[in-house]
Amino acid sequence: MKNGTNTKLILLHPSIHKPSTSSHRFFFLFFIAFFTLAFTLTLFTTTTISNSSTPSLSTAASSFLPSSVTTALLHYASTATANFTTHHMSSPELSAIASTLHRCPSSPCRFLVFGLTHESLLWHSLNIHGHTVFLDESEYLVSSFERTHPEIEVYDIQYTTKVKQMPDLLSLAKSHIENECKPVQNLLFSDCKLAINDMPNHIYDLSWDVILIDGPRGYFPDAPGRMAPIFTAGVLARSKKRGRKTHVFVHDFERDVESISSDEFLCEENLVETVDSLGHFVVEREEASDSKKSEFCKNFTSSSPSSVSLTSGDDDE
Repeated sequence: MKNGTNTKLILLHPSIHKPSTSSHRFFFLFFIAFFTLAFTLTLFTTTTISNSSTPSLSTAASSFLPSSVTTALLHYASTATANFTTHHMSSPELSAIASTLHRCPSSPCRFLVFGLTHESLLWHSLNIHGHTVFLDESEYLVSSFERTHPEIEVYDIQYTTKVKQMPDLLSLAKSHIENECKPVQNLLFSDCKLAINDMPNHIYDLSWDVILIDGPRGYFPDAPGRMAPIFTAGVLARSKKRGRKTHVFVHDFERDVESISSDEFLCEENLVETVDSLGHFVVEREEASDSKKSEFCKNFTSSSPSSVSLTSGDDDE
């Protein structure tokens, strides 16, 4: 029997050939923490920049002009120096009409324009939140304008009058002022020679706030002249169903046809201002019962000529 005991010492130590599991876990946790911190910082920074830039983007978006305004500005920028021979309205004339549209008595403002001119895009843009309608004698011009600007309402109408007929037409209108040519009536069914009754039906039903007469042509004897638009504007203003007053502008007011027809149907007592070649009238609505007297003007002195002078004024057509 052996009395001696052999004590064995067992030493545990990491193998130099096998990596420690706890070390792996430490580095893994460190990597996850670092990645999480980096992601959080990146997200926070991106959100902050995005939030700080949002007001600028909103401001920029809200400052964009309506497309029609942009189109008008481009139109004038490209043609202002190119069309020296075309007759345009003067700056004071443009300002007078723009100011009236800005102070339009109703909203939305209803603006009726006789004549497609260099200023047409401007009128539509200035009344961008209102209702603007253009009327022109040229079917070709209307068709071309519609293709280029489909958002704008424009119609072609036919005139049966001629400048050289003005004395006879005015005389005929005054002789029928009790019936066909009375100041308050439905023009759609009128037999007056100066009444325009081939416009779209809804134009007769609307109460126009502003009417501009810058067409048709009127600078030679066989041109249609503006007697009919002036007569029609006078009747529309007096026959309207909504609102009391209508602003009527007559361009080329220094010419015989425009000035004499305006005296007959818009009336001198309604003339509030003349700006260069622009006459500005304010015509009040009349009730049908008030029209028993059947006269356009309260204080009227006939100025109808036996002939028409065409020497003054130019035309933009």
